[in-house]
Amino acid sequence: MPLNKPVRRKLHHTRQVQCQGFEREDGLWDIEAHMTDVKTHSVDNTERGYVDAGEPFHDMWMRLTIDKTMKIHQVEAEVDASPFRHCPGIAGNFRQLEGTRIGPGWHRMTREMFSGIQGCTHLHELLTPLATTALQTIWPILAEGLTIERITEKMLDSCHGWSSQSEFVRQYVPHLFVEADNTQPNTSET
Repeated sequence: MPLNKPVRRKLHHTRQVQCQGFEREDGLWDIEAHMTDVKTHSVDNTERGYVDAGEPFHDMWMRLTIDKTMKIHQVEAEVDASPFRHCPGIAGNFRQLEGTRIGPGWHRMTREMFSGIQGCTHLHELLTPLATTALQTIWPILAEGLTIERITEKMLDSCHGWSSQSEFVRQYVPHLFVEADNTQPNTSET
């Protein structure tokens, strides 16, 4: 179901992020993201003169090569368009992710690694959809042979859909179901 009809408006900016997951013939996986920012009007830019309507203001790529344990073997980042000439120089810093493993605490670690002048806001933003795409790409392989119970134990309380209080858990793995605590503390004064 789409969003409600908005008030009349005029489009000014479009950000597109496309992610894809590929199985390689060497047993590794390439997870790729491409992000563009495009405006519907020309924008003055000190270093580029101006960025014409429809021309990418940002055009950035990132590839994580991972194994099925989510360990990152190689990182490649490219900046094809940016507001400043020196922006592409930071792309190589993202190779610091090589050897890390996507999992609990990984996003926190990446925020620390690439905060401020040590990173690029836009390349760093690609890490979240890349991690999600990696999981969605590899999950069916990881889940092969696992029972619904084992899958649920791994995913339990990782998001709203896998809540231990959900009807899904109640129906399929009832021993992991937790009744919601609907009691509200009484905050009214007497």
